Amino acid sequence: MELTGSQILLESLQKEGVDTVFGYPGGAVINIYDDLFDSPLEHVLTRHEQAAVHAADGYARSTGKVGVVIATSGPGATNTVTGIATAYMDSIPMVIITGQVPTPLIGNDAFQEADMCGITRPCTKHNFLVQDIKDLARTIKEAFYIARSGRPGPVLIDFPKDIQIAKTKYKYPEKVNLRGYKPTYEGNTRQIAKAAKMFLQAKRPVLYVGGGINLSAANEELIKLSEMTQTPVTTTLMAMSGFPQNHPLALGMLGMHGTFYANMSVTECDLLIAVGARFDDRVTGRIDAFAKKSKVIHIDIDPTSIKKNVAVDLPIVGDLKDVLGKLGENLAESPDELAKLAENTADWRAIIGEWKQTHPMAYKQSDTIIKPQFVIEKIRELTADDAIISTEVGQHQMWTAQFFQFRHPRTFLTSGGLGTMGFGLPSALGAQVAFPGRQVVDISGDGSFQMNSQELATLVQYRLPVKIAILNNNFLGMVRQWQQMFFDKRYSQTCMELPIDFVKLAEAYGAAGLRCEKVSDVEGTIKKALETPGPVLMEFKVAREENVLPMVPAGKGIHEMVLAS
Repeated sequence: MELTGSQILLESLQKEGVDTVFGYPGGAVINIYDDLFDSPLEHVLTRHEQAAVHAADGYARSTGKVGVVIATSGPGATNTVTGIATAYMDSIPMVIITGQVPTPLIGNDAFQEADMCGITRPCTKHNFLVQDIKDLARTIKEAFYIARSGRPGPVLIDFPKDIQIAKTKYKYPEKVNLRGYKPTYEGNTRQIAKAAKMFLQAKRPVLYVGGGINLSAANEELIKLSEMTQTPVTTTLMAMSGFPQNHPLALGMLGMHGTFYANMSVTECDLLIAVGARFDDRVTGRIDAFAKKSKVIHIDIDPTSIKKNVAVDLPIVGDLKDVLGKLGENLAESPDELAKLAENTADWRAIIGEWKQTHPMAYKQSDTIIKPQFVIEKIRELTADDAIISTEVGQHQMWTAQFFQFRHPRTFLTSGGLGTMGFGLPSALGAQVAFPGRQVVDISGDGSFQMNSQELATLVQYRLPVKIAILNNNFLGMVRQWQQMFFDKRYSQTCMELPIDFVKLAEAYGAAGLRCEKVSDVEGTIKKALETPGPVLMEFKVAREENVLPMVPAGKGIHEMVLAS
């Protein structure tokens, strides 16, 4: 059966299990969109290509599936780059299809031509330029395989217009065999045995868990390992929903805005087991002061991440689900030594318990000024236990990580590595498309929200009941905090002096808008939003100069925290 290139694309997407595509049409993909008109695939039309990628990202983070984006050539394609880089930094599986000018015109500065393979090479796991219709089906198969296998990531397919209309016999490959790309899934048994021995000899162990825990769906294995060894667990921003934050062994987030007890536990531990984490600078602070009393075991599916930032005593390459499962099985073979481990580490857990008592995550809520932490805690109390929370980037993001107490995997969507303002609203949109029956809330700052506020139109068009909570302090809050603490309160270009009527903005798009200026109205505002059908924007007028604390200043070790007074 002969099909055109655009027909082959859509058929191949279905064979990969794709049911939803996010995108924005244009001249270089008009043939794809014409065939999409008759396709069973659901297409979500965002109002900007960056938002389309963030929406596919939110879809992927919340489901574990590969997110799919279609954008036209030139500016449409270049608009996707921030979203692609966001997904790349956080290892999110995605396939982005960009239109390209006809192959004879490539390199001639044709109308709306951009070298997307060159532009995205640093921020994709791999990219392809299709130059022959006969290679298209294989290219798509390989793109999805690369995106979802090993350490996941975004893959771009640049798709020239003449290839879209060319015809060839269609046969979709059953298997992929890429020379030089063979991810290691099974951990080395000898290394795992060594890790078990180090575990049993520890007096002050800590599990340091990164975003890989959700990507590999190894959450149950982590909980089992933590409980059987009675080892405390600290999580990165990307892993906040990877371990129940209400668990007695949970330490919360570590790093620049981590809890006092997480940072001190890592500083004082004698064994640090890094699980699917990459020792980001926001986690480690000053490298030469990080976990200096500890031996380090590093478990990751990506061998290039191991030893990249921090010296490691025992590396284990493999999928977390496999490695943690086998590590638990290995330890279970020594029940007497496990019991002795729990005895030997009892004092360690008691010390951590004291740290939790003396330096809890807390804030002072007044009767007159709404504290942003209070709003976040009320959202947590009033939303369903399986609600999906997205954030933009800034102070509100850190407060959400500190105070929301996530309990279930894939319920916290946030831009970690790149720190992309404008991520939250479209990622919430993507999650709501994936789970139409679940509660999805975007917690936002007034600055970040305006980066992609146009996606209110998408929410309204597709009747997506995302609830948006804007913590409005009329500042670019996180930059202002640094200016206050380290630049003598010289608030250079961080005051959003022109007040925006967010309620009117929501209503202009056809959504509901609510404003809250009193502490006593916070709970009622949230309840009303949750009870109102369709998308709802809540604007909370919060304390203007509230700071995110604890905080580790630049150049300091994570034990050198600025604490709340």
